[in-house]
Amino acid sequence: MNTSVKTSTAPIDSGLEERLDLILDSIRDIKGKQIVRLDLRQLDDRPAEFFFICEGDSTTQVAAIAGNVQKRMKNELGDLPKTASGGRHANWICLDYFDVVVHVFYPETRTFYELEDLWSDAVITEYETL
Repeated sequence: MNTSVKTSTAPIDSGLEERLDLILDSIRDIKGKQIVRLDLRQLDDRPAEFFFICEGDSTTQVAAIAGNVQKRMKNELGDLPKTASGGRHANWICLDYFDVVVHVFYPETRTFYELEDLWSDAVITEYETL
């Protein structure tokens, strides 16, 4: 179940929708928590069309979530991130797929950077933790 905080006006291309669904499923595979998707398409000077933001309970889980997203995107869609950063300490791993950026946080790091507040003009979809 998901709950939309704001309503998006633009339809999502089916290829992009498939990628977004796969990313969400990949995060849920490893029990990612507090998952949100930010639709940035209506914003000027956006760094991507969508952000996914989630967290893991430990740096091990943060690394596992990011690793699973990378593995499934590569194996199922042949899609590699343009850049992947933060893996060394696993407090914040960022996977940049150009139009979709995945941010996987350790909870305290997520609270410190407050990306949802920084991009509060985005259309935010919150997903229930499974």
